[in-house]
Amino acid sequence: MRFSLLLPLSLMACATVPDAPGALVPAVAETQPVATRNDDAADDPAIWRNDEKPTESLIVGTDKNLGLYVYNLDGEELSFSPAPALNNTALVELADGTILVGASDREQPQRPQAQFYRLDPQTGQLTPLGAAAVGTGEAYGFCMALRGGGAFAYLGTKEGSFYEIALRADAFEPTGRSYSVETQPEGCVVDPRTDTLYVGEEIRGIWSFDLKGAPAPGSLLASVAPAELVADVEGLALAPQGDTGGYLIASSQGDNRYAVYELPSGAFAGRFGIGGGALDSTEETDGIDLVLGGFGPDYPDGLFVAQDGITGTGQQNFKFASWADIKAALSLD
Repeated sequence: MRFSLLLPLSLMACATVPDAPGALVPAVAETQPVATRNDDAADDPAIWRNDEKPTESLIVGTDKNLGLYVYNLDGEELSFSPAPALNNTALVELADGTILVGASDREQPQRPQAQFYRLDPQTGQLTPLGAAAVGTGEAYGFCMALRGGGAFAYLGTKEGSFYEIALRADAFEPTGRSYSVETQPEGCVVDPRTDTLYVGEEIRGIWSFDLKGAPAPGSLLASVAPAELVADVEGLALAPQGDTGGYLIASSQGDNRYAVYELPSGAFAGRFGIGGGALDSTEETDGIDLVLGGFGPDYPDGLFVAQDGITGTGQQNFKFASWADIKAALSLD
C-alpha cells in the first residue's frame, strides 16, 4: 500500500524514496494506462500464457477504482470489465480449458469476497461467473493455484487473514481453512510443488505457510531489511525450477526494487529495478507476476509484469520485462 499518489503530481518526486542499488533491467513494453487519473489505481497483474501461440498471451490488470483490463503483449487494451473496488487479481487454467480469473473485492469493507470471471482467450473478453464471500474484514490480497488435484484461491484481508476457496468452473466454495499474520498483508503466491503459500506482510517480511494438513502458524522466510527488502512488501511471484528450486520475487516498494530469494532456502539472491531503457522506470510497484516459458523473441524464457505507480502522466500502467534479462543481470541460473 502507498499514499504518495494522493499528493499533487508536482510533489510526488519529493515524496518518493530514492532508488537503492541493484541491477537495472529495461522494460520491453508497457500497457496503455488505466483510466483513473491522479490516484493510486492500477494495482495487480495476472498473466495467461497461450501454450499454442505464446505471442497471443494475455495480461489481466486491475484499476482498483474502475475494474479489470485485459491486454495483449503489445500492451494494447482488448477489453474492460467495470467493477468499482477490485484490488488484486490472479488466474488459473482449469482441466476443462476454462481460464478462471479472480479478484479481491473491497466494495463491502466488512464482507470480504472474491469475484470470478471466465476469460475468452480469443477475444480477451471477461464473463462474470459469481462471487465467494469469506470471514470478516476488508478484502485485499489475492492469489490462485492448481494444487493437489484441485484449484484454489486465497483471499486476504487487511486485518491479516488469508481464506482458502475451492474452485470449479461453476462453483466457488470456502473451505473453512485460513492463514494469518499479525499486521496488514497484501501480496501472495502459491508454490504447488511444495504446497506452500507465501504471504507478504507489508511492514515485516515474507511468510511461508504449509498448506498440507491442518492450518498452522507460518515461518518468516525473509525479513524487511535495508538494501534488500524495503517496506512496504507488496507483490510476490515465483520462478520455479525442478522439484523445489527456483526463485521467489517480491516487490520492495519502499525503494522501487524487486528482491529475489532462492527456493527453498529463502537465501537472498539479489535485487533489480526496471529502467534504463527507452521506456520509463517503475516506481512504487504494488503487484507483480511472472510466468516462465517462451512468449516470443522478446521474452524467450519468461515474462515479468510489474505495476508502475508513477508514469509522469498521472495515469498508472503495467510494465513488461524479460525474465532472460533479469536472470542475466543478476547472474541467476
